[in-house]
Amino acid sequence: MDDPAINIRVKAILGELRDVNKARRRSAVMKLGMIGGEQALRALMRLVENQQEDLIVRGRAALMLGKLKDERAVPHLIRALDAPGFLTPYHAAQALGKIGDPRAIAALQNLAAGSRDKTRSAAVEALRQLGHESEYAVYGDDHPPI
Repeated sequence: MDDPAINIRVKAILGELRDVNKARRRSAVMKLGMIGGEQALRALMRLVENQQEDLIVRGRAALMLGKLKDERAVPHLIRALDAPGFLTPYHAAQALGKIGDPRAIAALQNLAAGSRDKTRSAAVEALRQLGHESEYAVYGDDHPPI
């Protein structure tokens, strides 16, 4: 059963997510991931895909979804691989590796093939964690496959 004290705390944190102050929202995302639970999971899955949200908030949401390791987050994290910037795709790739769901393999292969930065390295590592030896793993970051 749910602990009423935790539910009250989660509701307060969910209120922080509506704050206009980005720093408060960024902090709230981390708190949700540390507390966990159903409400936190649902909020983090919404945040990681919210195209109107601050990119750091979205990246942290992906990071916390990886910490929670819930397979229900996989489709949201796969879509987050296409997010703008670096942080969200990077943490989404890491999270997918931690969760270990094979539904992510094709999306991670695409990311590994199309990136040349730390995001590519995160995708290759996630593929390794999924037990999928990728042809991209043999290339250094300076030599992507042709």
